[in-house]
Amino acid sequence: MADGNEYLDTAQLNRLEQSFREWAEDSPRADVRFSRQRILLIFLLIRYTGAKLSEVLSLNPFEDIDPIRNTVVFRGNDPGPKGETREVHISKALSREIRDRIADPAFQEKTGGVFTVDPGFVRRKFYERARACGFAERRGGPEAIRKARAVEWMQGDMPLPAVQMILGHSTPNLTSSYVSFSKEEIQLLAKRFMEKESVRKSSARNRFFCKIEKILRGDIQTRVEMTTIDGHSITTVITNDSLERLDLHPGRLITAEVKAPWVLLQGGGAIPPCSAENRLQGVLTQITRGEINSEYVVRVSDTTEVCAVVSSAGSRHLELNSGDTVWVLFNCFSVVLHLD
Repeated sequence: MADGNEYLDTAQLNRLEQSFREWAEDSPRADVRFSRQRILLIFLLIRYTGAKLSEVLSLNPFEDIDPIRNTVVFRGNDPGPKGETREVHISKALSREIRDRIADPAFQEKTGGVFTVDPGFVRRKFYERARACGFAERRGGPEAIRKARAVEWMQGDMPLPAVQMILGHSTPNLTSSYVSFSKEEIQLLAKRFMEKESVRKSSARNRFFCKIEKILRGDIQTRVEMTTIDGHSITTVITNDSLERLDLHPGRLITAEVKAPWVLLQGGGAIPPCSAENRLQGVLTQITRGEINSEYVVRVSDTTEVCAVVSSAGSRHLELNSGDTVWVLFNCFSVVLHLD
């Protein structure tokens, strides 16, 4: 089995999901199909909410899954913060699928409204599907799927506090920039992220989840100053018409995007003397050189990377190497705002 990574990536998770779906329908017996479809639902809930197996098995899908708001409520049984109820948003498509599957009268009749399945049996079925896909068993278990989902969120630029909240972990101490974001706002960011996850089509590699701090309106254009969830300041200039159309105001959550070709890089530790309003310092983590263009990836915080695309001819003059401290630069006119 040639799969040395610790967790499944998105393509492998999708392959595993397809295996579950085919297996769930592959029986002439109605009782067997019902049993398999129940396992499929358990897999889908872990796959897309990152919940623990015990949490999913404790769900009452008729009460804890809201097909209107597209949410799943996990109710903790322990006293204190670890036992608090948390709400996780799911996509409309998944919400609709779950609603349709549990609408079968046989589901409530045979389950009593809960996923009454032995955890050991569930794990065995997860391992079987992993082996069927050519994956190591340990990578197909419920705990590994939960962790793979967390990695998938992080690689998709979901803010760390949002990932921690969804998983039921304690969020970091609300110091520095985090004081600007309430628990409800972080939860809203997570909801928006998952709504966009399967449908978003954008060529912009760099996305920042922001909160508007200040708006300075001029005769024709408006300057918007924002703070990202990891503490960076981002500034953009938009038309007054856009300001009114988007109904922007201080305190509003918004997504700022910057295309990779609009990002400039400069090495060194000192703040570069330049006209770019947006200057983020980070560490160069990856260089991919091509015949025409070269791609540079800079980590500017624990959860945020910025990609820059530079002509290969121009990249030779940068004289940058992986591990170098660099400045990411882009002007205010390069920032595009999205109301998700």
